[in-house]
Amino acid sequence: MDINGLQKLTLLDYPGKTACTAFLAGCDLRCPFCHNSELWGSAPAVTDGEGLFAFLEKRRGLLEGVVFTGGEALLRSELPSLIRRVKEMGFSVKLDTNGTHPDRLRALIGEGLIDYAAMDVKNSLERYALTCGMEDMALEPIKESAALLKEGSIPYEFRTTVVKPLHDESSFYGIAELIDGAERYFLQPFADRDTVLYKGFAAPTREEMDRYLEIVSPHVRFAAIRGM
Repeated sequence: MDINGLQKLTLLDYPGKTACTAFLAGCDLRCPFCHNSELWGSAPAVTDGEGLFAFLEKRRGLLEGVVFTGGEALLRSELPSLIRRVKEMGFSVKLDTNGTHPDRLRALIGEGLIDYAAMDVKNSLERYALTCGMEDMALEPIKESAALLKEGSIPYEFRTTVVKPLHDESSFYGIAELIDGAERYFLQPFADRDTVLYKGFAAPTREEMDRYLEIVSPHVRFAAIRGM
């Protein structure tokens, strides 16, 4: 299985653990503010599964976890077997997902292959397709994935990258309804990079972020702004 990017050490991507992050190419969304647009389709491999296992073997005692992200990692049919090997080596696993494949997410959770999940909540349901760069999209999978994580079988978080002009106060009233009762929710401001294909996006102000946090906070057990 191709690994299309490897961050050898992160202290931020996996809460409470030292980890590496494996990037997997392929995504079913086209968010115009995406930082990883080079991973939407096929992308060059930096290593393969055996290379990842060899790297992890050398990092025993230094790393505690592995983060699988994308793209959308759940698109890769080889993901479960890859995670099984990683778990057999004694590492914890975190999965980043956009929530479009609840059945695959449920299967990984049911098999005990994921120790932590982070789901991107793009916007209110009314603005979801626009925010994801799609003319239209099925929203039931998003709702199903959110409900699945809220069952609490594993630790999880929801998170939203906040982007002008895609988000405003009404966005967060809708998001609050979608994730009502969740354990953890983070808002993170958009940051422009060379890998963002489309221009015209900007980060909200601190005052705007504080207001959005105020809207969502009563609906979740813990909410915070990250990266500002």
